[in-house]
Amino acid sequence: MEKILLVDDEPNIRLLYKELLNDEGYKVLEAETGKASFDILRREPIDLVVLDIKLRSESGLDVLQNLTKEFPNLPVILCTAYTSFQDDYISWLAEAYIVKSSDTEELLKEIKKVLNKKRRTKDDTPATKAQIEQEEDLKTVSANHLVK
Repeated sequence: MEKILLVDDEPNIRLLYKELLNDEGYKVLEAETGKASFDILRREPIDLVVLDIKLRSESGLDVLQNLTKEFPNLPVILCTAYTSFQDDYISWLAEAYIVKSSDTEELLKEIKKVLNKKRRTKDDTPATKAQIEQEEDLKTVSANHLVK
């Protein structure tokens, strides 16, 4: 069962999304703040984060930036009531940008799309840093060989 972390300071939004996602077969964890989300992420594996941009005590964009630094392979969907942040370059770190609505179809569609993409690429990514470095070395050797 895939786990989704909802990060939103509005309890009613978390409740709505949790019920919706539970009905779709996902396990849902909740966090009210960026700090709480990092506590959860460091404790257990999460497949996807749905993050609000405007949190009461902090900027969701700052949280997004820190998430991508500490958990670079963790997909994040920004979910906000504001369209104005779409052009902020930090929001481009997210897999998707959804405007909150009473119609949750778009959110569900994006969650399924992002999780499907993650499943497909999971097998294609090297498992360790050593494997990544080995691939980089091979690329360098190949490129140097072509130059000669």
